[in-house]
Amino acid sequence: MPSEIHPTAVIHPSARIGDRCRIGPHAVIDGGVELGPCCEVGPGAHLTGDTRLGSGNRIHAGAVLGDAPQDFKYAGQATRLRIGNDNVFREHVTVHRSNRLDEDTILGDGNFLMAGSHVGHNCVLGNHNVLANGALLGGHVVVADRAFLSGNCLVHQFCRIGRLALMQGGSGISLDLPPFTLARDNNTLCGLNRVGLRRAGISPDDRRSLQRLYHLLFRSELPRVERLRRATAEFPQEVCRELIEFVAASRRGVCADPGRRGDAGSGEEAAAD
Repeated sequence: MPSEIHPTAVIHPSARIGDRCRIGPHAVIDGGVELGPCCEVGPGAHLTGDTRLGSGNRIHAGAVLGDAPQDFKYAGQATRLRIGNDNVFREHVTVHRSNRLDEDTILGDGNFLMAGSHVGHNCVLGNHNVLANGALLGGHVVVADRAFLSGNCLVHQFCRIGRLALMQGGSGISLDLPPFTLARDNNTLCGLNRVGLRRAGISPDDRRSLQRLYHLLFRSELPRVERLRRATAEFPQEVCRELIEFVAASRRGVCADPGRRGDAGSGEEAAAD
């Protein structure tokens, strides 16, 4: 079935539009763009740069995908944005392409980016993440799968956010946010994302193990090396290993529970790159 293209849409002759797409009025699709089948592009949306989208993506009014990175070091290279399938980009979302040729900005499948949210250059998002209205990701942020960033959350460049992590509204992080945890305020943990764990089908036994592991990693007064050693020895469950390995691999340091706030900056790099 051919695509439906509004007569006021501006589409470069070299842009590639898949079958059964719908392009709304005054949308602009530049020459380097490849749009997979069954995508919808709303009024006034702008797709530009070397940007490729898979199937079933929905881009709402005023969204901008693939524009140049907001980085003074960027020198105009033909960098890239790669987007998977079935993502939703609501009104005025911005997603920037990368700032260097050896890296792409990447979004996986099934992500939901609400109005006014932003994904900076060189970010990598997995699958089924939610960025609520006004959530902002700085450059080089890595988000795993099924994370939830509430309204007006701020994520500093180079941070990592683990699977099924949740940020409460208005919170900000400049350190890594471990999987399965809840963040509030600034770089502060406040427990596990219990609702998210249940919805994801994590078993009750694994949830109880994660709770004990959380207390060991984030509320114990033991030195960091000893906490990680004990965690590795005592928690063989797969979900627990995921949390332990994330913390052990952190170079920035991880967000801290209030009882261990002084441990937040224990990474090898300073929080402000």
